[in-house]
Amino acid sequence: PPRPLTVPSPEVAGRRVWANGGSLTKLAYYSTVQHKVARVRSFDYSGKQDHEPPYEISVQEEVTARLHFVKFENTYIEACLDFIKDHLVNTETKVIQATGGGAYKFKDLIEEKLRLRVDKEDVMTCLIKGCNFVLKNIPHEAFVYQKDSDPEFRFQTNHPNIFPYLLVNIGSGVSIVKVRCASQGPAWLPGRDHQGTCRLLGQKFDELLHLASKGQHANVDMLVQDVYGGAHQTLGLSGNLIASSFGKSATADREFCKEDMAKSLLHMISNDIGQLACLHARLHRLDRVYFGGFFIRGHPVTMRTITYSINFFSKGEVQALFLRHEGYLGAIGAFLKGAEQDNPNQYSWGENYAGSSGLMSSSPELCPTQRARSGTFDLLEMDRLERPLVNLPLLLDPSSYVPDTVDLTDDALARKYWLTCFEEALDGVVKRAVASQPGSVDATERAEKFRQKYWGKLQTLRHQPFAYGTLTVRSLLDTREHCLNEFNFPDPYSKVKQKENGVALKCFPRVIRCLDALGWEERQLALVKGLLAGNVFDWGAKAVSDVLESDPQFGFEEAKMKLQGRGTQGSGPALELGPPHKCALIFADNSGIDVILGVFPFVRELLSRGTEVILACNSGPALNDVTYCESLIVAERIAAMDPVVHSALREERLLLMQTGSSSPCLDLSRLDKGLAMLVRERGADLVVIEGMGRAVHTNYYAALRCESLKLAVLKNSWLAERLGGRLFSVIFKYEVPAE
Repeated sequence: PPRPLTVPSPEVAGRRVWANGGSLTKLAYYSTVQHKVARVRSFDYSGKQDHEPPYEISVQEEVTARLHFVKFENTYIEACLDFIKDHLVNTETKVIQATGGGAYKFKDLIEEKLRLRVDKEDVMTCLIKGCNFVLKNIPHEAFVYQKDSDPEFRFQTNHPNIFPYLLVNIGSGVSIVKVRCASQGPAWLPGRDHQGTCRLLGQKFDELLHLASKGQHANVDMLVQDVYGGAHQTLGLSGNLIASSFGKSATADREFCKEDMAKSLLHMISNDIGQLACLHARLHRLDRVYFGGFFIRGHPVTMRTITYSINFFSKGEVQALFLRHEGYLGAIGAFLKGAEQDNPNQYSWGENYAGSSGLMSSSPELCPTQRARSGTFDLLEMDRLERPLVNLPLLLDPSSYVPDTVDLTDDALARKYWLTCFEEALDGVVKRAVASQPGSVDATERAEKFRQKYWGKLQTLRHQPFAYGTLTVRSLLDTREHCLNEFNFPDPYSKVKQKENGVALKCFPRVIRCLDALGWEERQLALVKGLLAGNVFDWGAKAVSDVLESDPQFGFEEAKMKLQGRGTQGSGPALELGPPHKCALIFADNSGIDVILGVFPFVRELLSRGTEVILACNSGPALNDVTYCESLIVAERIAAMDPVVHSALREERLLLMQTGSSSPCLDLSRLDKGLAMLVRERGADLVVIEGMGRAVHTNYYAALRCESLKLAVLKNSWLAERLGGRLFSVIFKYEVPAE
């Protein structure tokens, strides 16, 4: 049932520049969502080691917390209150938090309709709390605006320390706040009031913006070239600079069109705000300024002019940044105020792509499917994650770390290929989802709903690749996982993993005997080849799934024969003849042959050399990736067969940890806090990242403060050709950090 409920909507209603009919109500509420999760549990072997399958699978119900954010146009305020009354108010609800002008304007209506007391929250405190929240929890929240680019949005990687920064909220007036820390209250800096300026033209704000998009400000403004003629070049000035806003209207005895006047007015206000913000940023030695409020709202004219103004007055030293969810800052902040007793900030949250609508292009020609306004639109959902997420301590520079190798927002050719690839794979995913729940009477119906949902997301991303921030292979995979979970398909590959883990465990003793019979150098090469051969077994790759479905006898030795060459990238063997590493952190990829016959023999070799090992696996399922819970059972079975692994587990020289992720890819800036603490405590000096998703689609260029090994088999022919190789070519990238 919903808990602290906020309608911080009216946060700017009645305070917006030129806004009467276009004002918005933002509703924020908390709910608990019940969904299915796949669990694994070890059998009681009673001394027998040949039990197959190696564990049992069950599907259980789990409850997670979710934040919902919805917008209503204020003309639909009655519908908004009906929605709250019908769905969100229970007998325990006594108070509703509200912020902004609407907390006063609609106070009586809210209290009368809902029979609740309105608790008004300070606007700027809410905006600050909301801004801190989205910057901390949504990786591609902030963007710079570049009007002449396609697309015009360039998203920023979140800095590990978001403070200090300048927040400029432009509503009826301009509020400028320096934010120094998470617990800061309002710290106002002088601003300006532009309320009612557009009334000079007798226009509402949205009408003015529409006019401005058609206008030419140079027909009204006096430019430098109008004052100096060609001599402006000798002064080192651009002729297109504005010398005087509305300057021509003061000297010409004629009528000026409203479109040109609207454009001039918006330029004047935006330049004024940009200069004020820049001066405050320089005064307080800040290089980041976030802009929000009704004046911004994703409008290209205002974003472009403010960006130009900031760049001009700061000489490029201050960056103008805008936010994907700036319209929700006050709503989020008011919710956090209302839920302080539960301390939502102690958790990490993640955007749920399945339940969120995306950012729309500000250029209609770039967005032919742009949604028309309706009673409700622009949804945001955020799920509370089970564990706090932090940076990997071994990142060389967390502030410049970018997990993804290719930005599909920029790379049109790659974007077209991968979107088509995911579309073509959809039938197979639907088939696998249905097969994973043979006893369910509605599995086919739910799978069809999943298909429609994910197909719709892919079409949105074709037209708006920036909808959820930077578009990458990782975000396409994560969106698919979110959509599967929404329709209660928690682990479509659970049966496949169960079977393959059982088969691989039977082969483990033979593989170890063969390795132990080799000399040192031969064994190192065999271990690396085994790691790579194991990584072939990836059901998420069509080239592999086709082989596995057509040839059930395809196994470890056959995979070794598939490998092409010694590597498309790389240098040196991973294990030099010298002192052992103190501690190795290994990020594993797939279940079955990959983790059991590829990774564990490699782990065993490290342990034999005296190196401690932290084996990190996904917290939740994704494709056929091995999960933390599965790895515990696999390790238990291997320890029963191998004394090296057995003693290492008992002495805690081998530790199994979870990454905090449920993705086929790996973001080293959002890792389980417990894992990060253990890495620091054990002094890890070697990182091994395995798999195409973790070492190629992400982290290919990741710079670490210790030695690293990134390895994978390329199971996509298009990607292999792009990297200069062939299908089943290998990536073997051993890196030593510069001194």
